[in-house]
Amino acid sequence: MKRSINFFLLFFLPTYLMAQTDTTNVHFKWNKNKLSITTSYINGSVAPTNVFVKGSNQNSVLIDDFQALNIKLSTQTTGETLQEQVFNCPLWGLGFKILDFDNINEIGIPLALYGFIDIPLLRKQRFSVNAELGFGVSFNWRSFNPITNQYNVALGLGQAFMSDAGVSLNYQLSNHFDLLAGFNFSHYSNGAIKMPNFGINTYAPKIGIKYNFYERPEFVKYKVPKYKPHGEWILSAFAAMKNIIFDSVDIEIKEKYEGVFFPVYGFSALYNWQISHLSKFGIGATFNYNGSINAQVAVENNELDEVDGPFADKLQLSIYPSYELCIDKVSIVLQPAFYVYRKNFKNQSPVFHQRVSINYHISDKIFAGITLRDYSMHADFVEWTVGYRINGK
Repeated sequence: MKRSINFFLLFFLPTYLMAQTDTTNVHFKWNKNKLSITTSYINGSVAPTNVFVKGSNQNSVLIDDFQALNIKLSTQTTGETLQEQVFNCPLWGLGFKILDFDNINEIGIPLALYGFIDIPLLRKQRFSVNAELGFGVSFNWRSFNPITNQYNVALGLGQAFMSDAGVSLNYQLSNHFDLLAGFNFSHYSNGAIKMPNFGINTYAPKIGIKYNFYERPEFVKYKVPKYKPHGEWILSAFAAMKNIIFDSVDIEIKEKYEGVFFPVYGFSALYNWQISHLSKFGIGATFNYNGSINAQVAVENNELDEVDGPFADKLQLSIYPSYELCIDKVSIVLQPAFYVYRKNFKNQSPVFHQRVSINYHISDKIFAGITLRDYSMHADFVEWTVGYRINGK
């Protein structure tokens, strides 16, 4: 339950705060007089990324297709603020999705709730082409259970993070109705908060209809001020938990697959150079303690207990180039990283890994966010982060 609350706060508190009245003329505005609702039908494929969807399941069949119903409540920006001009008057709001993988016994009927932004790449008379980004949480999954659902290695929790990206073509049928068609890619994973966690990936075409509760707006257009590049330092700290399952331990199966949770924590320093309203480039380093490195356990009274190892064996230092996409108060950060210091042990994760972050800027100086550290398309752990910007704007 606590993890579910954390998921909710991370993804939907920012959306709520952005919807509040803003005294500046910079951020997106939630315009209650420019609301619309979109209903879409999605029917597509499941990527064969783990043995469960490849056929190692209860019925020994491929889980290779799915369908979904998607409902989105959005507000239409009209260019009144700087960010609305930069992003060409986007739509943004909340979405709700119902998924069906035709395998209720092992997967269930998952639901998803997420925040999204649809950014017009091209707007021409009755047509528009939009890029779509969405992030949120999904729930109601039938997750792995060593006794009742032992094949589902895709998700170890009933809740999961969701990310969604796509493109759509919109056509104005009338003053209030739009027809849309598009293509989306979605990823569902708990970020290795609880193993097993191979995740589920989908890609699919969609078709839908949007109803606007307003007359077609007039978009405001003015010249966006030229951005003056500047540098900033970003200091942040994070905490995480990493779940390890010890298959070889002689213990009852239920306790075995609960695994052991090891603490991970550290801090990062990053220097950024913001070159435009949208983009920052930088270089940074992260120093952390990872309690799961060369982890050892003992069995006592049919329970697993962590065996402490040398503190120095669990220290890591990584460096990375960084790119940050700034979308109003939210930013998406991509960092291909390399370990430059760590002790060598068997069965280690690769030296090269990735850090993907979503941050929400509470003020000009302070932000909070979440970072997924992964390697070879597999989640390593999730970092819950707070940070401080020096000389940032």
